[in-house]
Amino acid sequence: MERGVENERGVIRSENYQGFLMGGLKHGRDMGNNVNRRALSDINNLTSDAPYPSAIFKRVLNDVAPINDKNDNSFVGRRPITRKFAASLAHKSQNCSQNPSSRLKPIGSERQKRSQPVQSASSVGGCDSIDVDDFVSANDIPLPMVDEIEEMVDCELKEVEMEDLEAKLLMEIDSCDSNNPLAVVNYVNDIYSFYRETEVLGCVSPNYMSNQLDINERMRAILIDWLIEVHYKFELMEETLFLTVNLIDRFLARQSVVRKKLQLVGVTAMLLACKYEEVMVPVVEDLILISDRAYTREEVLQMESLMANTLQFNMSVPTPYVFLRRFLKAAMSDRRLELLSSYIIELSLIEYEMLKYSPSMLAAAAIYTAQCSLKGFKHWTRTSELCTKYSEDKLLECSRMMVDFHLQAGKGKLTGVHRKYSTYKFGCAANSTPALFLFDMKI
Repeated sequence: MERGVENERGVIRSENYQGFLMGGLKHGRDMGNNVNRRALSDINNLTSDAPYPSAIFKRVLNDVAPINDKNDNSFVGRRPITRKFAASLAHKSQNCSQNPSSRLKPIGSERQKRSQPVQSASSVGGCDSIDVDDFVSANDIPLPMVDEIEEMVDCELKEVEMEDLEAKLLMEIDSCDSNNPLAVVNYVNDIYSFYRETEVLGCVSPNYMSNQLDINERMRAILIDWLIEVHYKFELMEETLFLTVNLIDRFLARQSVVRKKLQLVGVTAMLLACKYEEVMVPVVEDLILISDRAYTREEVLQMESLMANTLQFNMSVPTPYVFLRRFLKAAMSDRRLELLSSYIIELSLIEYEMLKYSPSMLAAAAIYTAQCSLKGFKHWTRTSELCTKYSEDKLLECSRMMVDFHLQAGKGKLTGVHRKYSTYKFGCAANSTPALFLFDMKI
């Protein structure tokens, strides 16, 4: 039976097996035991063409003779060149020069030029073996030498070590507050990174006063000097003072104001800042009284509405005081450095020309100037540079201006800051010696 024949051959077929066509002959049950199938080992390249339209490129030596099989002496093909294989061939070529009976020819000292045409390919098993040296471009990039690789690795290692050291220095800033949940040690670096990105939004043009027709820089300085005294009398927080000045500048940069309303702008800005920063806000009547009743309650409330709408209710801006607190922590400050830095930066609030500097620059320059004044020589640590992202060279110009303000404080009519910091409450910081040697330093 057919099933028995197939079982004798070790093949099990299903009942619905219909056979298949191959080479024009039908193979199946009806062929019986005389089925003459081509063995898989005999199915080679039936044609001289490759099974796919591509050539296999192998790197060979042009002067090396084909390698023959020891058993049948038939042509096998060219072997791809590797460094180990090339060295072995060179060793055999030396032996061949000594032993003429060697089957391999010595390797020629001169190689064929790459500009020569490609030699004919040898057909091996339907695949073409072509010398890839003939296709190498003259613009090939050479592999780096061992010394260059070692130098690159050393540079990368040094960069990684420097980054680790910088990260360690920044982590040490908050090491003392690791157990204080109010210090938010895990988020403080991200918070100040956000401040650095958004501080530009709270800045104004350094020449916005040119758009004002009835006020000038001198009137602005008088207003801020008076507000510093009001701030001190009401015993408000430091954040309130810096936010008040920021609101005034941002409002004047967008709205024209007559000089009679300038004091009203200042009082209203302080009222808004108190509502944003303070727990206990001064009442409107107190602000009217402190301004010698120059304005009514209705005028204050109308200006408050106008200012809030002009600024689009955006009160959350990073002021110089925000950066000052962080940078003082990085400088490992004491009470003297804190008071002197605050004194210098409040002197800068009055000056219109300091609007060209960012809040972070003002804070960093104030601390650098205070350190130089207290120590008598320039002092700026690596930790402070990493935290502030300002080097001494970048701070020097702004610091020189602050030294000049420090030197001229108490001599003119605007002495509100000098009198404030001449008290024992503020450590008599106004009596410190300015760092005049900074003028002699080269930028």
